[in-house]
Amino acid sequence: MKRNNRHIGDQPLICESEKKMMKPAFALFLVLAVALIGIAPSVSMAESPSNYLVLKGGLYSPSNDFNIDNTHFNHDDGYVAEVAVGHYFMPMFATELGVGYFESKASPAVPPGETKIKVVPVTLTGKVLLPVGPIEPYGEFGIGGYFTKAEVSGTVSNFSGSTKSVFGLHAGAGVNFNIAENVFLGVEGRYLWAKPSWGGTDIKLDGFTVTADLGFRF
Repeated sequence: MKRNNRHIGDQPLICESEKKMMKPAFALFLVLAVALIGIAPSVSMAESPSNYLVLKGGLYSPSNDFNIDNTHFNHDDGYVAEVAVGHYFMPMFATELGVGYFESKASPAVPPGETKIKVVPVTLTGKVLLPVGPIEPYGEFGIGGYFTKAEVSGTVSNFSGSTKSVFGLHAGAGVNFNIAENVFLGVEGRYLWAKPSWGGTDIKLDGFTVTADLGFRF
């Protein structure tokens, strides 16, 4: 892919030192994910089936506004979608590897102008569950890699930014409702923390996601 060398103000879109520091961290994240998936089949299970696939869709509500070229942008709500595979190491503990997409827009306090934020998250999540009959409430905490692109128009520096990768954290809670032996519906709420930067301009992705879930155990 051809690198975009345009700037926000007089700052470069890509910081080479940050890019170099990010590579070993991303490698560690992948090693951890592969290791957890690799040992899953060898763990003695108290519940069968022990794996699941879940589809999620819902609302992304960012918590922070931001400034570009001394212009204040109000960050609007967007949408989120995710597909994840999980494994129960025991009835009260599971891990989940997910890949998704979320998007939002931001509008300046004084028109014209618009910013669109597009994000592909790759997340690894640990879940502590409390199965109670057909109901399965849980809490969760995890890490993620967030591949983010910002498209800015209507300001001094219109640009379509290069994709920026950054690590972040997330925590949340949810509940699953077993409607059949291998099928469940659920509701999940998360808060995520991540802050990509373009040429010294930070755009925080911090915010809530609320999703409706459809899962299949196998």
